[in-house]
Amino acid sequence: MIWKIKLAVILISIVIFSPTAVLVSQSPLQVQVQAQTKGGEDIQDSALAQDGTPAKKHSQGIATGIPIELDQKADRWAIIIGISDYAGTINDLEYCDDDAIDFKNALLGMGWSEKNVILLLDGQATKDEILSAIREIEKKEGLGDEVVFFYSGHGSTGVANDGDDERKDECIIPYECQQDYFIWDGELRSAFLQFESQRMLFVFDSCYSGGMIDLAAPGRLVLMACGEKQPSLESSAWENGQFSYYFADQGLLNGKADLNGDDKITFEEAFDYAKANCRSQTPTASDGFAYDMLP
Repeated sequence: MIWKIKLAVILISIVIFSPTAVLVSQSPLQVQVQAQTKGGEDIQDSALAQDGTPAKKHSQGIATGIPIELDQKADRWAIIIGISDYAGTINDLEYCDDDAIDFKNALLGMGWSEKNVILLLDGQATKDEILSAIREIEKKEGLGDEVVFFYSGHGSTGVANDGDDERKDECIIPYECQQDYFIWDGELRSAFLQFESQRMLFVFDSCYSGGMIDLAAPGRLVLMACGEKQPSLESSAWENGQFSYYFADQGLLNGKADLNGDDKITFEEAFDYAKANCRSQTPTASDGFAYDMLP
């Protein structure tokens, strides 16, 4: 019974981020932003509207300033998931589908081929479909290719028999939004175990996502919207979740993450930009990729 109550609270409190609403300026905007945590708590804080271009140097973030381009003969593959409309009515979110669409548009704008992108929104993003998409890409990708997995939706924590020795596990929650359908971090790690690519990006825009480090490995960049004990924020002020707003919409789509002015934006730069601007949550990263990954 304790687990069910805790789970219900977690599900009601899940939110994710996407791009679009607050204008970036050098000086803080003196307005109150109303946001909601994934725990269902309302927040009104002028600090959330402080949307200035960060002065953060590369030595203070994960970006090295050395972009590594993909070989012209290699392919790029992406699985992009955004779930706002969950099964039933009580666990719906607002902007996760927007997060996914914005991130897809960012990739297409940087030259990715749409035929190599699998987009799963809302009811399309069942557990079976997510795992099937991973298997489909596994059959196609190769050693020199780039692989991206982006998820925006509910997240949770618990104890799972998922093949790792963690005392507490984290998970992503597919459309079904029932415990039997959760995809735990160890299970997700196993799903990507046989991939040959040494150039992989994982982005988790969900509550408690800071614990998704099971996927960390050499050649992999794992970006997480908040700490493993933190909720994430979404708001109509951004019309997205906070992290995806700064990472995908402002950082990648609008070019504001070009921190060293070389007219090239790497995923690491976009993360540093998002981390410098996010309030009330702390994006985290596990960077096993040498130098910086250029989309």
